[in-house]
Amino acid sequence: MGVMNGSNNDEYVKLLGAWPSPFVLRTRIALNLKHVAYEYLEEEDNLNSESVLNYNPVHKQIPILIHGNKPIRESLNIVMYVDETWLSGPPILPSDPFDRAIARFWDVYIDEHCFTSINGVAISKDEEERKAAMAKLEQCMALLEETFQECSKGRGFFGGDNIGFIDIGFGSLLGPLKVLEKFTRVKFIHPDTTPGLFHWADRFYAHEAVKPVMPDIEKLVQFAKLKFDTSIFK
Repeated sequence: MGVMNGSNNDEYVKLLGAWPSPFVLRTRIALNLKHVAYEYLEEEDNLNSESVLNYNPVHKQIPILIHGNKPIRESLNIVMYVDETWLSGPPILPSDPFDRAIARFWDVYIDEHCFTSINGVAISKDEEERKAAMAKLEQCMALLEETFQECSKGRGFFGGDNIGFIDIGFGSLLGPLKVLEKFTRVKFIHPDTTPGLFHWADRFYAHEAVKPVMPDIEKLVQFAKLKFDTSIFK
């Protein structure tokens, strides 16, 4: 986290979140990339807290970014807000309108297909459901491998030389993905099948904006065992 500067940055910044949430992680990475100083309030055990109900009474979901007295909700929306509000640090979204549209498309795809597939494996009730969800997840990884090659243009990240919108969207799911790999004994990101993603993941984990806020995998494993009452985590 950095020191805030500029006219929009004089107001108080606060983030309501929960440490296991990949969606909260997106927001923290974006704030770190922009060197924004903020107060982090852990809401893991009480999503019905007065703060959450006050700032997001309809969905009762986190993350919630509070800038001054203004609440901003939904992780990708928050990342875009952070990018547009604080000009310190590298841009998260591309400046070209077409490239911005492509980045937004892939982050929506990641949520609608990759995250739902990870969750689908975790909550599967039988072997048939599990195999179907795992097959869909493998398809997602293959498609994201192609997307990485196209978007990175031989550089280190989806965003080029720096972490961008797609990096944040997909990188936030690496923790849950590693937990799933541990229990299924299947490597969804593998140096042979997805070499680009494999090396990208190492670079993403090591980045100074990511490393301090990335959840510990063993803690995520224990969290998954408590949250999901399915045979995969037994």
